[in-house]
Order: sequence, then C-alpha cells, then structure tokens
Amino acid sequence: MATISSPVPAAADTSLTDQKRRFWTPAIFSRPFFEDKSRAFWTLQGVGWGGYLLLRSVSSVSNGAPMSALIPGIIESIVGYCITLLLSTLYGYYRRLPRISAILLTVVTLAGATFLAAVLNGFSYSIMKDNPGLNLGLVFGQLFLNFTVLAGWSALYFGINFYLIVEQQADQLLVLGNQASSAQLAMLRYQLNPHFLFNTLNSISTLVLLKETERANAMLSRLADFLRFTLIYEPTANVTVAQEVHTLKLYLEIEKMRFEKRLRPVFEIDPRAERARLPSLLLQPLVENAIKYAVTPSEEGAEIAVSARLVGERVRITVSDTGPGLIENKLGPSLSTGVGLANIRDRLAQAYGPDHRFDARSTPGGGFAVEIEIPYQLEDPNREAA
Repeated sequence: MATISSPVPAAADTSLTDQKRRFWTPAIFSRPFFEDKSRAFWTLQGVGWGGYLLLRSVSSVSNGAPMSALIPGIIESIVGYCITLLLSTLYGYYRRLPRISAILLTVVTLAGATFLAAVLNGFSYSIMKDNPGLNLGLVFGQLFLNFTVLAGWSALYFGINFYLIVEQQADQLLVLGNQASSAQLAMLRYQLNPHFLFNTLNSISTLVLLKETERANAMLSRLADFLRFTLIYEPTANVTVAQEVHTLKLYLEIEKMRFEKRLRPVFEIDPRAERARLPSLLLQPLVENAIKYAVTPSEEGAEIAVSARLVGERVRITVSDTGPGLIENKLGPSLSTGVGLANIRDRLAQAYGPDHRFDARSTPGGGFAVEIEIPYQLEDPNREAA
C-alpha cells in the first residue's frame, strides 16, 4: 500500500551496489526490487491493500460476524486502494515543490483524503444496515481508523522515497569516488611518459649532434616500439607481470644504446607470477632510478635485477641494483625525478589501499633495492568497474 516516484539511477550498476551494501538488507529494500518503478508500485499497492483486506476479514470472522459482514471490508479496501492512487499522484507533484509548501499541502491532502474515505465508508455501512443516507455517527467513527491507515500509507510512501534518494546519492558518491580514483591513477601514469620522453629525446638529440645517425635512428625505432606498446593499455588498466616485464625490456633496450655494457639487466620471473596483474608502468620508474643513480655515476656501470615470485596469495616484486645505494648517495633514490618512488607509493595506495607493502632500502653488499608486495589478482578490477 505504498508507492515510489524516484527513478533508480541507471548509472549505479549491481556491482557498485554490492560493494556498498556489506550488511544484510531486507529483500523488499534491495535495489533490484525497485529497478522497475512501475512494478514496485503495483506490487506494494496490491500486497498492502490485499493484506489489509485479509486482516479485516480474519478479524470479522474470528469475532463471529456473518459472511455478509465481509462486504463493508471489501468496499473499504477498494476505496482505500483508489484514494491512495490519487494520493500517490498528488504526493509525487508535492515532492517537486519547496519543502514548506510540500509539507502543508501534504497535511491538507491527507486530512481531505481521510474525510473522503470516512464519508464513503460511512455511506457504504449505512447501505449495508438498510439505512440509506449519510450517518454522521458512522462517518466520525471511521475518521480515526481511516486517518491511521492513510497516515501509515503516507509515511511508508515518503519513507521509501527517502530511502531511494539516499541510495541514489550513495551510488553517485561511489561512482564519483571511482572516477576520482581513476583520474588520480591516470594523472600519476601520465607523469611518467613526459619525463621518460625528455631523457630519451635528449639522448637522441645528442646522437644527432654527434652525427651518429644510425644509433639515433635505432633509438627512435625502439622508442616508437615502446610507446606503441604502452599506448595499447589505458592509464588506469592493469597489466600482467609478463606484459610489464616486456615493457621494461623495451625500455632497457633503448637505455642500453646509451650505456652499452655498463647496463646489465637481469630478470628472474616466476612463471606462476606471470599472470598476476599490477598497474601498468609501475616498475619503469624504479628501473629508471637504478639507471640514474647506479649506472650513470659509475664507469663500470651496474647490474639491475628485476624479480617477481609468488608468495602464498601475494606477488612479491623486487627491483635492485649494485650501485652505491643510500650510504654514499643518501638523497639520490629518495628524491629521484620527483615522480619516482612517491609516484609508485601513490599508485599502489590508489590501486590497493592498505593491502600492499612497499619497502625501499640499501642492500648489505652495496646497492639499492625496492620490494613491492601486492595481492595476487588475475582479473583487472579497473576494467570491470568501468
């Protein structure tokens, strides 16, 4: 015996609702029930007044009334059903008005509906008692009962609509939160390419000035391969460890043209961890750090090791080098390029919240190592929520 008038937002899909609703919710207040506004209205209206008629009938029969006494209850239910249809239309209009005006009109309408129902029900009772005409005593006797029923119906109407408004706002906030998170991830990802491009183009420019055109052309070709591969994936999409390693190898091929034998990359990737997903280009700043602070300052260069292995239900990724570490260069790796370690920390926080680990330290034998531990995921949650 209630209705609704607020449409359910189409943008709020089932997956978002499931994320938000972590506790038990009665089935009647679950979002799928209200997806079809018309169906929900007629279902509640029919069940509500059908239940009211059943309650009145059982009460009459249990008190020993004859079967003919059920007729006024049937008429009363039909009258209430029709009046509440009219109320639903008027309330729907009132909800678009200013609050004070809506409240005053609702009270006046409820009073008028109560009086109308009392008059119609009183008239029907008079006919059943072979006393045609309007009996004011019966009318006043019906006022309290009808007011209670219609006021309860009205309260249920506004309660359901208020619930749907809250649900709509919560879904909108969740969508906006996901959009903000995706925008933040995209911003962090977009910070990487300009810096990398600056270094690479600067190297190509140097080669051109030195008239080493073959090496410059080769570097341009490999840069194009690297950018083509990275542009395949959206900034907020996750890639597999295998794809991330492939991107690193493309990047290191470009850098190896600058440093040649001074740059010695080593990859140790557990086949079981290759399918695990992580934010794209997450490891590239770490390798870039290692090149800048381990390979560049040393005439002998350095070894850069990238390892990934499965540890229970988590993936542990390590990027280490054999450079000076933090002992001789205390500020180097921590400051990096301004988008290095801080960028990775922010991206991990955006992608996994507190469910990750990030450690940066000097290694005992010399060098610097960064260890990342993330959940073992085979699906890309960013694509699912898009």
